[in-house]
Amino acid sequence: MANIFDFFKKEIVFFVSLILAIVSCFFVKPSFDYFSYINWDTIILLFVIMVIVEILKNLAVFEILLRKLMTKIGNARELVSVLVFICFFSSIFITNDVSLILFVPFTILALKKVGRTDLAILAVSFETIAANVGCMILPIGAPHNIVMYTVSNISFESFFFLLLPYVLASLVFLAIALLFIPKEDIYLPDINKINVDRNNFFKRVFRGVDYYLLLTFIALFILIGNLQNIPFFNELFTKWIVGNEVIWGILASQIISNVPAAILLSGFSSNYGAIIIGINVGGFGTLIASMANLISYKILIREHDEFKSRYLIVFTVLNVILLIILFGVYVFIN
Repeated sequence: MANIFDFFKKEIVFFVSLILAIVSCFFVKPSFDYFSYINWDTIILLFVIMVIVEILKNLAVFEILLRKLMTKIGNARELVSVLVFICFFSSIFITNDVSLILFVPFTILALKKVGRTDLAILAVSFETIAANVGCMILPIGAPHNIVMYTVSNISFESFFFLLLPYVLASLVFLAIALLFIPKEDIYLPDINKINVDRNNFFKRVFRGVDYYLLLTFIALFILIGNLQNIPFFNELFTKWIVGNEVIWGILASQIISNVPAAILLSGFSSNYGAIIIGINVGGFGTLIASMANLISYKILIREHDEFKSRYLIVFTVLNVILLIILFGVYVFIN
């Protein structure tokens, strides 16, 4: 029973999505039309990206690069800055979730090696923000952007320039925030060398794919498709969302996270540019606003349970400040 409960907690987004999709089936008679609800381009693209990421992860490509960069580090601020910006740059290509899965554990280890575990709360908070910023550069940087990319057919160039002001503002925020890290000399000892295991390589690659994320997407597509076919919900959501996509993108992300928010809003509005802004800005704020936020939190707490309360406070304060700044940027531009 305990194992089932732990599994439910781990995949809570999938289970909630599945339950809601099943409930919606009582209002719209199940049929082959359900298959037309699902954006198969999104599912296929996400699967391909996850396979590529698993290949890179199993080859330790980014970790090797990070360790080479760290040989040039001389103080605590430089150490945290390198760790933060490697999350920023890697999230552009391997998604924000995977970037944090790879580098938050390494960050905790590195800080422990130099006796600066006290910096873990700020470092992981900054890394999470950086990953959520980096994923705004390209439409393949996060699941919510992959959804919008396939639904809207927006070009890479248009996507980049649409979110560029928010990326720049976020980078300025991070640069200023990193100044609060003390510039104290440190000595980084050797960390165990990386041994790439080539046995059963492709088996490990395909086992590493997050199939529950793909099933979550399918469940959400069915849910939104059914809601569109229920007149009451169709009229209600259309009335609320159309013309207020940015606001609803931000608000919905705080409650259900930005992946479900992307699928929900794109099902009722074709103002895709506004939705993209809303769900990306909305990724900052609460812990649940982005799945990446939950990932880094779980990794840190697994190693340092004593940081739980302080991390939640620091993380939330930093994210709410950035959310307000980015909303201000949106208001100024528009």
